[in-house]
Amino acid sequence: MFEDGTDREYHVVRNDEEQYSIWPTSHPLPPGWIATNHRGTKESCLAVINEVWTDLRPRSSRRAQPTRGIT
Repeated sequence: MFEDGTDREYHVVRNDEEQYSIWPTSHPLPPGWIATNHRGTKESCLAVINEVWTDLRPRSSRRAQPTRGIT
């Protein structure tokens, strides 16, 4: 949808389920998403997401499942 050039600036965005995505800074954010403190190129935003979003399950799923540990 937004693949029209490499000079576009993006926000790293997050929803209430702590899922991440990127969104062009030139467009209003979609409902349910908030911008984080990182903005930049597509590549830099995706790198930040790879670093911080280590458990891809939605927050509600993570909370519903017990923590696994050594017994």
